[in-house]
Amino acid sequence: MAERIIIIGSGPAGLTASIYTARANLKPLLFEGFIEGGIPGGQLMITSEVENFPGFPEGIMGPQLMANMREQAEKHGTRIVTEDVTNVNLSVYPFEVVSMSNETMTAEALIIASGATAKRLPLESEKKYWGRGVSACAVCDGALPVFRNRELAVIGGGDTAIEEAVHLTQFASKVYLIHRRDELRASKVMQKRVMEHSKIEILWNKVVDEFIGDGKQLGGLKLKDTVTGSLSELSVVGCFEAIGHLPNTGFLKGQLETTELGYIKTVPGSTQCSIPGVFIAGDVQDSKYRQAITAAGSGCMAAIEAERWLSEKD
Repeated sequence: MAERIIIIGSGPAGLTASIYTARANLKPLLFEGFIEGGIPGGQLMITSEVENFPGFPEGIMGPQLMANMREQAEKHGTRIVTEDVTNVNLSVYPFEVVSMSNETMTAEALIIASGATAKRLPLESEKKYWGRGVSACAVCDGALPVFRNRELAVIGGGDTAIEEAVHLTQFASKVYLIHRRDELRASKVMQKRVMEHSKIEILWNKVVDEFIGDGKQLGGLKLKDTVTGSLSELSVVGCFEAIGHLPNTGFLKGQLETTELGYIKTVPGSTQCSIPGVFIAGDVQDSKYRQAITAAGSGCMAAIEAERWLSEKD
């Protein structure tokens, strides 16, 4: 099957790109995913209340926001397939895209918006309290009323963990930074910032053994000392995991240039990548902001650049 444009990914970036390309009469086909890289709709599908997406002064639940975007995309003519893309061939033109049902189709242009998956702790109790006090984004969730003037925790030892901890000090009464080693991986500047902050306490050589609470809301953490093996409890109402993200690029099989962290490289100020006709949007290329609104913005950019590229090619 020959397509004008195929979009891979159904988070804010992919759906925004599909709205713009559909309105440009490009008749986009969007693969929203199925199993790989998380559920269709991206990380907002496991986010509770979203207070920082423009246009919703009272906030909106993450799944509802994504349902609205999906409905808008379909209204303008986007065709959505609930399948994973298992392989693409970027060495031929038109590009070849293979779905999980082994159907091969071609595309004159591609927008890759497959996102990134937050690394999570392999604990059953983490699943229980995910979205109920446990999160992977302090910038997204830290300002929620349930966390204000309360004690919170951040897990990690890199720059992102420190940025999250410092950000939370605007709302929390105290922030605990939990790190499994006796020294941080973050840059010296960031280390100085966190060690000198009056609201932050670093808990060295500690890992989370269990998330505890009343079954409805997180109430604390059971910590294990990595040196002595001893257990202790920490009372917090929120815990933010800052242990990294994995860009969802497995289906590309190394055909595009990436950063050392695995994010797809793009031309500065553009969504174009190392192969003409392939445009990259959202968290699969963004290791810095990782916000719904920035992902949507880059989806808009990718759509406009793809439309112009196809027009010039024609």
